[in-house]
Amino acid sequence: MKIRIKFTKTGPIRYIGHLDVMRYFQKLNRRADIDVKYSAGFSPHQIMSFAAPLGVGLESYGEYVDIEVNTTISSKDAIEALNAASVEGITVTGYVKLNDSAPNAMSCVVAADYKVKIKDNYKPAASNIKEAFEEFLRQSSIVVEKATKKSVMEVDLRPLIFDAYMDDNGDFFMKLSTGSAQNLKPELVMDAFYKYLGEEMNEFALNITRLEVYGQNITKDDSGNIINTEIIPLEKFGEIIE
Repeated sequence: MKIRIKFTKTGPIRYIGHLDVMRYFQKLNRRADIDVKYSAGFSPHQIMSFAAPLGVGLESYGEYVDIEVNTTISSKDAIEALNAASVEGITVTGYVKLNDSAPNAMSCVVAADYKVKIKDNYKPAASNIKEAFEEFLRQSSIVVEKATKKSVMEVDLRPLIFDAYMDDNGDFFMKLSTGSAQNLKPELVMDAFYKYLGEEMNEFALNITRLEVYGQNITKDDSGNIINTEIIPLEKFGEIIE
């Protein structure tokens, strides 16, 4: 049985790396008496898959991990058990059952929502930042140099920005392409914005919070033809267990 767990990662815990978060959830499942399923072989391990692991230092209210269980209690009871055994900063907010045919969290991710706040001492000098950001987004292309493990390549960010705006409080909200195929970080968008203004962004200028992670839901007819595709939160792929 496949289970998808949604959780937050806030406060000092945001400085814990992905491998430590993975080890933490292995211990958390045991402490909460989740009947988690283990792999076979000489070195059995819990079967789990994280969706687009978060970078160190970023907060999130929309993290996901898929696990497999032998049996399960209700979603409400599981959330209470996990949170009772958890630490401050990691709070489980969702626990849903997936269909056996559902893809794992990592493979179906296509987008993520972010909130970006510029710290007071690092704001651009532009007289109207909101208007400048709107002009920045109206560009047909936003080409930047992106460093990879082996080289530096030019990338057009514009097709990877699904939605973005700045609110009246000065906070930026972005829905960006995310996943193994095309992954855009909000830092790169903001760095490109600063360069558009003729400025350099300080590496400590931003506070970034991930709000949600989305997957592509594909609906097919009886003949296997695709009749609809939509982007929905990963939690919506499952069903609440009563």
